Amino acid sequence: MGNISRRALLGSAAAVASVVATGGVSTAASRGRAPAISPLWREFTRTPHTHPQIPYIGASGRRAGERDFPRPPVVADVREYGALPDGSADSAPAINRAIAAAGQRGGGTVLIPPGTFRIDGLIRIGHSNVVLRGAGSGRTTLHATKSLTELIGPYGSRYGGDKSSWSWAGGLIWLCPEARFASLTAAITSAAWPFEGWTGNGRDEWRTLTTVAPARQGDRTVTVADTAELHRGDLVLLRLADDAGHTLLEHMAGGGPGPEAYEWDDKTKLTSYVPYEWPVRITAVHGHRLTLERPLPLDIRPEWDPRLTTHAVPLTGSAVEGLTLEAVLTPQSPHLLDKGYNGVAFQCTYDCWADDVVVRDVDNGFGLVAASATTLRRTRVEGRGSHHPYFCREGSHDNLVEGFTIAERTVPAPAGTQLHGINVEGLSSHNVWSRGLMEMGTFDSHRGLPFANVRTDITVNNDGQHGGDASAGPLFGARFTHWNIRVTNGREGLMKLDGLAPYSASAGISTVRPFGQIDVPDFTGDLHTRLEAYGAPESLHPANLHEAQRALNP
Repeated sequence: MGNISRRALLGSAAAVASVVATGGVSTAASRGRAPAISPLWREFTRTPHTHPQIPYIGASGRRAGERDFPRPPVVADVREYGALPDGSADSAPAINRAIAAAGQRGGGTVLIPPGTFRIDGLIRIGHSNVVLRGAGSGRTTLHATKSLTELIGPYGSRYGGDKSSWSWAGGLIWLCPEARFASLTAAITSAAWPFEGWTGNGRDEWRTLTTVAPARQGDRTVTVADTAELHRGDLVLLRLADDAGHTLLEHMAGGGPGPEAYEWDDKTKLTSYVPYEWPVRITAVHGHRLTLERPLPLDIRPEWDPRLTTHAVPLTGSAVEGLTLEAVLTPQSPHLLDKGYNGVAFQCTYDCWADDVVVRDVDNGFGLVAASATTLRRTRVEGRGSHHPYFCREGSHDNLVEGFTIAERTVPAPAGTQLHGINVEGLSSHNVWSRGLMEMGTFDSHRGLPFANVRTDITVNNDGQHGGDASAGPLFGARFTHWNIRVTNGREGLMKLDGLAPYSASAGISTVRPFGQIDVPDFTGDLHTRLEAYGAPESLHPANLHEAQRALNP
C-alpha cells in the first residue's frame, strides 16, 4: 500500500464515520466547539446556482437527491423460476426470467435469497420499476463465470486502434432499456462500434420537440416556442450544439482568454461528444414556460441551436440492492484490453439506484454510461484489483455516489495494467462522489472536458493515474470542486486543483506534494482557482459539501 498504514486508513475511516454521525459537521463541532464557517461556503450560499467555482449539486442523485429509496412489492422469487442457491447450475436464465416477468407486470421487486448463485450469462434489467434485491451483500452472491467478450463478443473502439471497449463499458449486471440494449449489442456483434448514449448508435435517433429561448445557468424556468408535445412529468433532452468558434466548449471551461486561446479544432474525440445532451424532467407547464426538475447546468444561447428533443426510451425507477457480484478469479488484463468481467452498469437510466452492492475480482466496478439522476449508495469494489473501480462517462449527469469504498487489492498489480479510481469524462457534469474510502486509486479524469463535478469528504491513498487521449481535450472544465479530502500518502496529483483546473475550488485538502504522475494545466493565463483550508481538512465547515447543499435547498 505504499506510504499508508492500515491503522492510518482505519483512523481516517473513523473520522469519516464521525462526520456522518454528526450530520456532516466537523469533529470539533460535535465536541461542542463551534467551528468557523468556511468563507467560500458563505460566498456560495449567496449565489448557489451561479457561483464561479463551486457548482450546485444539492439535487444530484435519484429524484433530485431524495433520501429514501422506494420499496415496491415483491412480485417474484428467483427460486420459483429455477435459480439454485448452491451454485450447482447456471441461474442466469432463471434470474432473467424472473426480472422479465416483473417487468411485464409493470414492475416490482425480484428477490434473490441468501446463497451463492452461479451465473454463466449476464443479468439484464431492461424494464422500468424493477428492483433486483438480494438478502444483503454479505448473504447473497452472484458468481459470474464468463466475461462480456465471451457473452456478447469483442468490442472495439469507435476511435480505432486495438483497444477493447469492455475496458470502460457494460456490466455483468446491466441496467439499460430493452430497445437501447438490443440496438447497442447488435452494433457490437456486427463490429459497427456505436455511440452509447440517449440518441442511438449514430446519435441521430431523435427529433425536435421545441426550440428554447435564451436563458442563464441556474435558471429552472425556460421559455419554449411550442408546448404541444410537452407535459408535466415528461423526461426530455436538452440539446446544445457547438458553433464554429467552439464557444460552447469555451463556456464549459469558464470562458475568458485561456479557453479562447485553446486549440479546440484538433481535439476530434472531444468534438465528437458534442452536442451536449442533458436529460431533465419537466415539473410544470404554464403557457410557453416550463419549470425543470433541476437548474440549468449551462447558459442557453441562440448560437448553440438550443432545443428540447426526444431520446431513447429511458429506464426509470429500477435498482439493484443487497448482493455481491463476484467474477471468477482471473488475472487483470493489460491496459485497455479488458475482457469485460465488469460489475454493475447503468446506461440510459434516470432515477435509478444501487444500494448495498459489492463487486469483487472485476475488470471494472460500477459504471455510469449516459446515466443521469442515479444514486449509488453503500457500494464497494474489492478483490484482485480493477482498471476503473468507478467510471462515469458518455455524458452522464447529476449522479450521486455516496458511502463508497475502493478496497486495497488482494494481489499485486500485474505488469502492464493501470489503476484509475473514480473516473469522470466525456462532458459529464454535476456528478458527486461523497463519503468515500479509497484504499487505492485517484480522482481520475479521462479528459473530454467534464465540468461542474464534486468530490467531497473522502479519504484516499492517492496511488492511481488518470488516462485519456490527447484528442479528448482538457482534463477539466470549469467548476470542479474538491472539498474535505484527506490524502493519506501525501501525493498531490489530481487532488489539489488550484493551478490546474479552471474556475475550480480546493477546500480542506491535506498537505500534499508532487510526485508520480504530475499534471499541467490545459489553459494558459489566470485560471481563477480558489484554495481554502489547505493542510487542514479537519478545520473545514461544512465538512461535506453535498450534505450542506442538500440542506440549503435554494
